[in-house]
Amino acid sequence: MKPVAWMWLVVATMLAMGVLCPQQTLAQVPARFYWKTLSDANAVPVIFNSLSGNTNPFDPSHTVTPGANFDATMAIAGYARTFSLFDRAAMAAVLVPMGRISGEATVAGRTFNQSASGFGDPMIEFNINLLGPPAQKNIPDVLRYEPGFSVDLLADLAIPIGDYDSDQPLNIGQNRWYGRLGMPIIWQLGSWVPGRRTTLEFLPAVWLFGDNTNYVGQTLSTDPLFQLDAHLTRDLTEHFWGAIDGAWYYGGKATINGVAGEELNNVGVGFTLGYQINDNINLTVGYKTTVNDNAPGDLRMDSFMVTLVFGWHPLIEGMRRLKSE
Repeated sequence: MKPVAWMWLVVATMLAMGVLCPQQTLAQVPARFYWKTLSDANAVPVIFNSLSGNTNPFDPSHTVTPGANFDATMAIAGYARTFSLFDRAAMAAVLVPMGRISGEATVAGRTFNQSASGFGDPMIEFNINLLGPPAQKNIPDVLRYEPGFSVDLLADLAIPIGDYDSDQPLNIGQNRWYGRLGMPIIWQLGSWVPGRRTTLEFLPAVWLFGDNTNYVGQTLSTDPLFQLDAHLTRDLTEHFWGAIDGAWYYGGKATINGVAGEELNNVGVGFTLGYQINDNINLTVGYKTTVNDNAPGDLRMDSFMVTLVFGWHPLIEGMRRLKSE
């Protein structure tokens, strides 16, 4: 591969992977999400999800409704931008979920068979690298970059302005503030050459929830939910990669008008496949499911996700134009 073409491949691939930003699906961030790329890059992700289970997939607290069976179709669109802050790699993103959910739920002895559709709560995310190589500010920085052992700090915040009907428990919006604090970890295994890259990635995080004071006329409170995501990723070719994914959820006990439910202690597994279509477009396909979900109070969720990310950088676009002239 010619050096210039190889450089474009490296930048475009890391740009597309580094701004891929699904929000609620099993509350799990995909593999290679926190890979770093050139500062001042931009991306627009479009994410499609098909989900089923016993919890509302638009709600990352995963409040389980025993015996329920929900089906949902979710789409998420957003914008992300990378930049440098104090010589560290950083990223900011905003995402807006939308879609439809239907199913049966029982709350306080009342059974609701219903559906909801519309826009969910938009979420903003900020991430900054704490330990690892400095920010990539130019092409030479990109070409010599290797993550080694990197640790980030991230913060998410959902703004409760999504569609919400207080007369029913099943909604797209959640009518409360919630967010996440976490520390993404990337451990590079072996060489950092396209086609041979391997990483072991972890994301310990805690979700925090405000109260919903009008949940079918009652107050819904949720304890913090602790979560650990893990991914083993490997390049299969220069353009194609795969990952084995796992997640553990613990806590998140819901209380409705003083009546407490059960806390989660569940495991999810899945896989991800990613393909670089061209210099600007990345396609990712993933499947996730819970495994220890036989008891009525266990979290049960199946998710199939397809993501397209269009990314660009003014410097790379300018170099492409010069090459074509």
